[in-house]
Amino acid sequence: MQVNFLLFPALTQLDLTGPFEVLARAPGFKIDFVSPTMDPIRSDRGLTMMPTATFATAGPCDILVVPGGPGTDDALVDPAWVEFTASQAANAQFILGVCTGSLLLGAAGLLHGKRAACHWQAREFLASFGAIPDDARTCIDGNIITSGGVTSGIDMALRAVAVMLDEDAAKQIQLQIEYDPEPPFEGGTPRTSPDYIVKRCLEATRKRHALRSQAVARAAAAMGAAAIPTA
Repeated sequence: MQVNFLLFPALTQLDLTGPFEVLARAPGFKIDFVSPTMDPIRSDRGLTMMPTATFATAGPCDILVVPGGPGTDDALVDPAWVEFTASQAANAQFILGVCTGSLLLGAAGLLHGKRAACHWQAREFLASFGAIPDDARTCIDGNIITSGGVTSGIDMALRAVAVMLDEDAAKQIQLQIEYDPEPPFEGGTPRTSPDYIVKRCLEATRKRHALRSQAVARAAAAMGAAAIPTA
């Protein structure tokens, strides 16, 4: 099974490395990190990662994985990223979106009428692409598997392995990586966190939310324009 991860600037590294750790342990899976060039890519927190293939050299994949992060906002309005995502998804058996990576799937026209998950602060934007927002940690709709924010990419990848191989394979990987979360504090979602923590989080990301709103509006408008037949 060929797995292609999209690798774009300012992605959130755990969106990529969490699912990678799981899928890289699945028997028979070969993984590439795909970017327009072979230049190093910096995550939103400064971790540098290296592509293993480019848009020109990457072959078709059985599994497409799209991480999220602030860089998603730029990818949404970049025709090269949108078109490459759509072309890779066209022949993939499974399409995985992590966190705000599901917005790029939406911009590529892959979520219309589909249920999809996303980071809680960006879930509202899924409807702009015709998707049905789902607040589940992992959402499966046909061959499209999406997750909530950041850490949920690990859960999503384990569920994907169970679907693509079998449940025992997923359970073995879960044990190998000793994935048995025990958060030190209650919270982690808006429903389980104190109101004042939610407000602090929203305030800290207010500017990013505004930028994302603008990017989604542009991407949705571009989709609408592309759908209008020319004379």
